[in-house]
Amino acid sequence: MLAVAVLVPASNLLLPPGHPLHVPDYMIPLLGKYLTYALLAVAVDLVWGYCGVLSLGHGAFFALGGYAMGMYLMRQIGPRGVYGNPVLPDFMVFLNYKELPWFWHGFDMFPFAMLMVVLVPGALAFVFGWFAFRSRVTGVYLSIITQAMTFALMLAFFRNDMGFGGNNGLTDFKDILGFPISAPGTRLTLFVASAVALAAGYLICRALVTSKYGKVLVAVRDAESRTRFLGYRVQNYKLVAWVLSAMLAGVAGALYVPQVGIINPSEFAPAQSIEMVIWVAVGGRGTLV
Repeated sequence: MLAVAVLVPASNLLLPPGHPLHVPDYMIPLLGKYLTYALLAVAVDLVWGYCGVLSLGHGAFFALGGYAMGMYLMRQIGPRGVYGNPVLPDFMVFLNYKELPWFWHGFDMFPFAMLMVVLVPGALAFVFGWFAFRSRVTGVYLSIITQAMTFALMLAFFRNDMGFGGNNGLTDFKDILGFPISAPGTRLTLFVASAVALAAGYLICRALVTSKYGKVLVAVRDAESRTRFLGYRVQNYKLVAWVLSAMLAGVAGALYVPQVGIINPSEFAPAQSIEMVIWVAVGGRGTLV
């Protein structure tokens, strides 16, 4: 992946358009989007392939990370929006918001937004996992609950009064960290960031599953009751993997949004989460690669 992060930009910048190995400009964000999907698949494989938790709701963590990045990008528009309001995004002006909602404060700062990218999905995963795993909800019942979670969030984010743009979502982004978001250099940087994030996510998960902790995870997957009777606190092992997986999905969502240019409630749709499981099943459950 690190080689890809170097070779693809090099082929785009150094090779002429007529060269057979030249990567055109339009392919850069497309390949970057695929890399974010790959990171998302690694996150799903961590909990399903190694922990045995079939999640049909990872689209929720992906979308929450994407919304956190989208809120930052919306705050960067400032007076360049259609209505010229320096504080309120265009959709809030259109919906007659008088002031910025409290949960939008701080998203004008990049470090705060990046913290929310991992903290919000991680917090939701922690609360959900704390109650689900300690209640010993497993199997298809847990899968259905995760699907209900993402469906509930989709319905909530479709509402205009939630303050997230309703069914239109967040779009019309201008720049990121002061750089035009549609500039070729910015797109190459986002691609490289996606490749590095995928490599880092893979290495983190690889280190986890090959450790003693990972062997206990596999034991939980194969014989949860037996592992519990041996004295392991199964719920804690599952919770750590679940929260880490949610954070990785949030990072994938954050890198996805600036490359695609929009985030809306359709990312919460249960069908999206089911597709993620199909990616892992086809690619090889319990292999990471």
